[in-house]
Parts: sequence; C-alpha cells; structure tokens
Amino acid sequence: MTPSPGQTVRTPSGPIRIANCSGFYGDRLDGALEMVEGGPIDVLTGDWLAELTMYVLSRTKQRRADGGYARTFVYQMSQVLTTCLDRGIKVVSNAGGLDPHGCAEAVRKVARAAGREVSVAIVDGDDLIDRLEVLTAAGHSLSNIDTGEPLGDVVDRVVTANAYLGCWGIVEALEAGADVVVTGRVTDAAVVMGPAAWHHGWARDDWDALAGAVAAGHVIECGAQATGGNYSFFTELSGLAEGRLPGFPWAEIAADGSSVISKHDGTAGGVTVGTVTSQLLYEIGEPTYANPDVMSRFDTTTVTEEGADRVRISGTVGLPAPPTTKVAINYAGGWRNSMAVGLCGLDIEAKAEVVTNQLWATVAGGRDAFDETETRLVRTDSPDATGNEAATAWLRVTVWDDDEKRAGRAFSGAATELALSSIPGFYASTPPGSASAYGVYWPALIPASLITQRVTLGDRSWDVPMPGAVDPEDQAALDQHIDGDDIDAMDAHASVGPSGVTVDHVTDLTADDLTADDPADPALPNVPDGLASLIGARSGDKGGSANVGVFARSDEAWHWLQAWLTTDRLRQLAPAETDGLVVHRYRLDNLRALNFVIVGLLGRGVAQNSRQDTQAKSLGEFIRARIVHEATTASAG
Repeated sequence: MTPSPGQTVRTPSGPIRIANCSGFYGDRLDGALEMVEGGPIDVLTGDWLAELTMYVLSRTKQRRADGGYARTFVYQMSQVLTTCLDRGIKVVSNAGGLDPHGCAEAVRKVARAAGREVSVAIVDGDDLIDRLEVLTAAGHSLSNIDTGEPLGDVVDRVVTANAYLGCWGIVEALEAGADVVVTGRVTDAAVVMGPAAWHHGWARDDWDALAGAVAAGHVIECGAQATGGNYSFFTELSGLAEGRLPGFPWAEIAADGSSVISKHDGTAGGVTVGTVTSQLLYEIGEPTYANPDVMSRFDTTTVTEEGADRVRISGTVGLPAPPTTKVAINYAGGWRNSMAVGLCGLDIEAKAEVVTNQLWATVAGGRDAFDETETRLVRTDSPDATGNEAATAWLRVTVWDDDEKRAGRAFSGAATELALSSIPGFYASTPPGSASAYGVYWPALIPASLITQRVTLGDRSWDVPMPGAVDPEDQAALDQHIDGDDIDAMDAHASVGPSGVTVDHVTDLTADDLTADDPADPALPNVPDGLASLIGARSGDKGGSANVGVFARSDEAWHWLQAWLTTDRLRQLAPAETDGLVVHRYRLDNLRALNFVIVGLLGRGVAQNSRQDTQAKSLGEFIRARIVHEATTASAG
C-alpha cells in the first residue's frame, strides 16, 4: 500500500503478537492488565460490541451523555495506558460503539490525568441511522437477511443502524502514527486484521494472508473462549476446578497470514487443538466466512499442535471481498413480560392447561389483547424424582405489546391473582413486575460502495473506501470455490443459498427421504473412555438463528460422526429445537467438524426471544449429550 503524505510504514521484523483482553461488554476488568503485564505483546485488542450491545448502548445514550461507548474499556485504559505508551504497545478497540469520538476523548483524559500525551485515532463511517430514509428512498430495501422483509415497515422505529466496517481504516490510522485506535462497528476480526495488515504491509488483494488473519481474529475475539472457557472438555484443563479463570489469548500472526494461538505463561486453562477448533466453529454459518475485506474458507483451515499451549492455524484460503457488507439494525420492538409457574407432581399437562385457560380468562381482553403471546411447557420434571425440585415442570407465558402498561402489571398482576384459585401446588418464580423494553435485531446487506470509512487523527480526517464490488469473473471464481453442503442424497430437494452454497432447507420430509441412499450406520469408534471423550460441541447465536458446531478429536471418530450425524438425525436428537424450522448442515473436513444452522430458533434476536437460553449457548452441550447417549444406547442394543 502506498502511504499518504506524512504516513509511515512499519518494516516487518517477524510475526506480530496481538493480544485480546475482552470478549464482550461486561467481560472481566483485569483482562488488559493481565495481557500487558503478563508477557510481551505488540498490540492490545478486544471486542466490546455485539448486536445486543448496540441496542443497550442506544438506551444508555438516552440517559447519559457518555452512554454511547463502552466505559469499561476506558477504565482498563486507566490501568495500562502509560505502560503501553512506554513499551510501544498499540491499542485497537471497537469500544467506541455509537460514540467513538466520545470514547477517544475519554482515553485522552486518562492520558492527561497521568501527565502523558497520546495519539488517538477514530475510525467511523459505520453509523447509518441518519441515512436510512435516503437509502430506502433510493431503492435499497435493507431487507432482513433471514425473512426477506423490507425495512420500510419499521424504519421509523430504528434506534441503531451500523454497517460492519473492515480493517483498512485501522491500517491507515496505525500508519499515520496512532497509539490508540478507537472504532465504531467494525467486524470482530477487524481489530486483529488491521494491526496484522499494517505490520506486514499487506495489499488489499492479499486474500490468503487476510483470510488467515480473519481466522486468527475469529479465534481470539471472544477472549477466554479460546483458552478453555465454554469448552466441552473443560475437566482436562488446568486451574478451572480450583476456581481460576482461563487466561486471555494472543495470536502471533506471520507474514503469510498463518498464526500461532497461545496465552501467557502461568495462566489457567489451555490452548489446544480442541479449544481452537471449538472457537473456530463459534457463531459461523456456511464454511466460507464473510468479511467486508475478504471471504475466508474455513473448510481449508488446518489446526495443529506446536507445543504446550501453542496451536498453529494455517491454510485458510481467501477469496475476493464480497460486493456487500452487513448492516446491524436494531429497532424498538415494544414491551415484554413473562411469568413462570411451577407444576409439580401428577397431571402436569392438565395443570398447565388449567393455568393457561385461567390466565387468559383473568387478563382483560385475554390472549387477543396482546400483539404476541407464547406459552411454553418445559418438562424438566422426573416422574420418580426423589426431591421436590426435580419433580417440577415449568409453564412459561410471555407477552409482547406496544403498550407498556398492558404488558406490565395488567398482565403480571392477573397471573398473581391465580395463586389461591388454581392448581394444587401453585407457585410462581416471577413476582408481579413491570414490562421491560425489548429490541428487535434486523440484519441486512448494503452495497459496500455506499460505505466509506473515515479516519480522524488530531485535526486531520480522511476517507478510506471499503473494498469495491466484486467483478463478474471474480464472483464466478468465488462461487466455484465454495463447496456445497454434503446433503445426504438430497439433490431433488436442494436449493442454492446466499453465496452459492447448496443447503438442505427441507422441513417436511420423512426419515426415508433424508436417508434413503445412506449406507448403514457406521460402527462406533473403539473408545475405551467412551464416545464423550471424542465428540465436542460449541453453539451460539447468529441473529435469529442458532449454530451448533460438532467436532471429533480423532480420525476414527470423524469417520463415524460425518456419516452418522445427518440433518435428519439432528432433528431426531433435538426435535423441540428443530420442529418446523430450516436446518443447514456444513462439513469442515480439515477441522473434523460439522456445523449446523437452525434458522429462526432465536426468533427476532437475543433481545426479543423468550427462550431461557436466549443465545443458544447451551444448545451444543445438549446435543453433544444426546449424540453420546443415542449412539451408545443404539450400539449396546
């Protein structure tokens, strides 16, 4: 890249070590101190943003002037900024949220309080809230990626609209001499890609190198999830049983984009092929992972152990940047309230029916008084339980409405009135309370050419264009390189997905339709310690969908898993989670992994859905346990 006047380009002297100190807004506050003081690093990064976070920041911003950015990042800077300046450690953070300029000024105040000067650059251009009406009027529908609905119907209720920016604004900010770079909504991996591209002098079309940095960024973006947090085989890792928390990760990225993932010596947890594989599978869809700067083929990625707590990521193939970028939109959905009634002992379903009917008879206007309702009977009870709680099922009723009072005590008060007039053993776990506001997540795509990143450093500002649209030849090459889903004898029922990927979206086929051409189930691998020791899982949210990645820890187990765990079998294992929903299955052979996407399981996003596990964090462990139980039971029978 040719530098602009006054810019400097760093001469690469080897890999660059980029450390993560935060996986979300609310992560532990000692992360930055741990990474700066625990060992050598070149760059300190972290992730403070998510779709839900942007909605939360919008509400906080309404109440206080400094509510638009992650103030925990500023606190962490008060702990480490002087040390970073002394050691030449760059800081790159997306903590700017909805107010990156305010966040940057807060960092400057931290420096001034310490008697230091700091060069803070801002990267923005992501906020589209003031452009929505112009964009829709110009024919950009900003249709919901999941539902196809146009934004026009709810545009007047939108509270946040932020395009996902890539890494090149960060690159230019570092080239211009910034000590700290504060951004708005960039992709989670961009805070890692930017320093790597700056350090190594990558060009915009160094696709493989950029894709490798995406893989590294994706692994460390969620902090301790790469070092043993949320890991199926947590009992194998050091320190966790004693109450210690796993250390934060760092990525040492080489000039070719390959990386080594590790953590500081002496910290708990571990970095293994399993922890890295697990995080690579987190919150992904099809194997070709979209980023504004490059399309990364995770199905080409190889993960290998290099030593204790050192895992190499290599081989990730990059394809030209897509012509569109994602826009994360949140709009004010209205008000929500829930009640939960314990149902214990005999006649659980009859008790649920009585409570439900009494509730709607007691609430003014009944069920039809609300915009939306949901009644869910959760059978957590055991018929021969030896304790009261183990014999209890739960009836959960949720209402959504535009009227705060109607969804508030008008609903919860009516539920409370049933206490002495309903089923035997009636008790509620939710006291009568007010409704809470909720947001609706709306993912959309927009031509990248309409987005311009803007870098501000001191009294200078300049524009950095997003990667241009993909030309027809490059798009054809992209489509050719993306492998289709390995649907089992499903050609007659297949359709083409958003990036040319063939996916199984059938919801009404019989088991015979799905497995007619399959060979007989393979024999279980010979595992002395049981199948549970070889099959791991990781799950999470993808907007209104949930992803479940399942991986094997041996070639023998993978041979069995990829043949046994079909889309149809997943439906059998998790019927409540898949009933009536689209399910996609993808293979990542190099990782010995399958990834499933259950479309629509999480409704209209984390802030709106009423599931107990709103982000599907536990879904992977549920399915893993079901895989182990069903496979071993069938084998024993």
